[in-house]
Amino acid sequence: FRQVLTALAGAYREQRDDVAQQAEALVEALRRSAEVAPSTDPLTEELLDEAVLRLRDQVDPRWGGFGHAPKFPPASAIEFLLRRAAGSAGGQAAGARPKTGPAFGGSPGAFEPALATLDGMRSGGMVDLVGGGFHRYSVDEEWLVPHFEKMLYDNALLVPAYLHAWVLTGEEAYRAIVEQTVEYVLRELALEGGGFASAQDADTEGVEGLTFTWTAEELAEAIGPGRELLLQPFEHGRSILRGGLMPEERDALLEVRQRRSQPARDDKAVAAWNGLWLAALAEAGRRLDRPDWLDAARALAGFLLGPLSIADSRLHRTWRDGVAKGTGYLEDYADVAHGLYELHVATGELRWLEESHRLALLAVELFADDERGGFFLTPADGEALVARQKDVDDHPTPSGNSMLAFVLLRLARIWGDDELERHATGVLRLVRNALVRAPTAFGWALCALDLHLAPPRELAIVGPPESDVARAALRGLEPNAVVAFGPGEGVPLLAGKTLVDGRPAVYVCERFACRAPVTDPAALAG
Repeated sequence: FRQVLTALAGAYREQRDDVAQQAEALVEALRRSAEVAPSTDPLTEELLDEAVLRLRDQVDPRWGGFGHAPKFPPASAIEFLLRRAAGSAGGQAAGARPKTGPAFGGSPGAFEPALATLDGMRSGGMVDLVGGGFHRYSVDEEWLVPHFEKMLYDNALLVPAYLHAWVLTGEEAYRAIVEQTVEYVLRELALEGGGFASAQDADTEGVEGLTFTWTAEELAEAIGPGRELLLQPFEHGRSILRGGLMPEERDALLEVRQRRSQPARDDKAVAAWNGLWLAALAEAGRRLDRPDWLDAARALAGFLLGPLSIADSRLHRTWRDGVAKGTGYLEDYADVAHGLYELHVATGELRWLEESHRLALLAVELFADDERGGFFLTPADGEALVARQKDVDDHPTPSGNSMLAFVLLRLARIWGDDELERHATGVLRLVRNALVRAPTAFGWALCALDLHLAPPRELAIVGPPESDVARAALRGLEPNAVVAFGPGEGVPLLAGKTLVDGRPAVYVCERFACRAPVTDPAALAG
């Protein structure tokens, strides 16, 4: 770095005119990149089908994933494929093979590349078979040798992917991955006050993967002889575990590993990543009937709306050691609003839906580009920059634009707010021409487009989420339905919705035109 600085200083002294010209060209390029015009071409179902075909063409048929080594977990693309596999008419019960095709709002062939990738990643190496959770990426095509760092955001995005695969297939291996990943995050990344740390380092005592790898002698001492086939060579005479572990073996190995030196933890809490984790934790707690996870999700929501919020209810970017810093970016508002919505669906508590709506409206106010559509990365009253940029790339995490579009579409259907839908559509028009060219880079935007094009379906549920009729309504995977729990007269979808003869009820609506309320869970089956 000293050499770089010396070279720059020399160039500024000796070639100042050239440096100034290059700087001016760079600034102009940045300005132009923020002024991309929206597409005027229609947003159609064909875009979704073409994106699925492109992903099928790009998937590694043997190991899953898209492209070649190194491989990063393509969580947003997987989520899009599972949504298309599930379809949008009536949802899917656990274990039912997804219906696809135009009648169901799905795409033929979406299921296989998603499951191939999920199966490849869960074999071991990329996933930590002993302690749970996913490492950052695989250096090879087989998802075997990882870069051993663990990021909160990867785990937050992969929990819903495996959870939805379990709902669609009923395969318990997917559920086990969800349980082990949630256990890992709660055990290793939880902070005092309800938030979660950003990451766990790859190195221990300066050695990559030292905590996570094993020798044959260590393995035999922990679980007995005869399990050498689990060992796959790594470095320094150590091996990675790959294959199937019995629960008692996993417990024994984890006990041994916990006595080792542990990798350092980045204990900075980032609002956006905590928002993604809130969504994952809330939905997993709901679907797997884990009230302890829902309690942790409530505590996280309190942290995001408390220590990570400014006095005027705007979000900070980060929190560490009791100190919140930085102005929240677009993705912070979008991801936290997303997490709060999922917490509302999981708990039935109205305040989380109201807070999601408040943050989404605030995000529109702070970040919207009223001239070209979409949203800027930084707020209008933030630090003066050379150019306000727009982030639209959904890899490795959903962009703030894609996630806010997704959130706005959901809230627009609950509040009957055409203006929110207009802002969301503005995002989709900005990326419309790139969706098919590079679907792995726009997975969450494709999810938002799928939601935008789906027939409106609103579920107004009056009564507790643990009621039999509410459970029946939410059991399957119906990705394009929106949900609001009442009573709640301040929420338009819930207006006038009441219990029926004192019993919980589900109102199935389309653009606020509702069928007769349902109180019998059997009437919602199938």
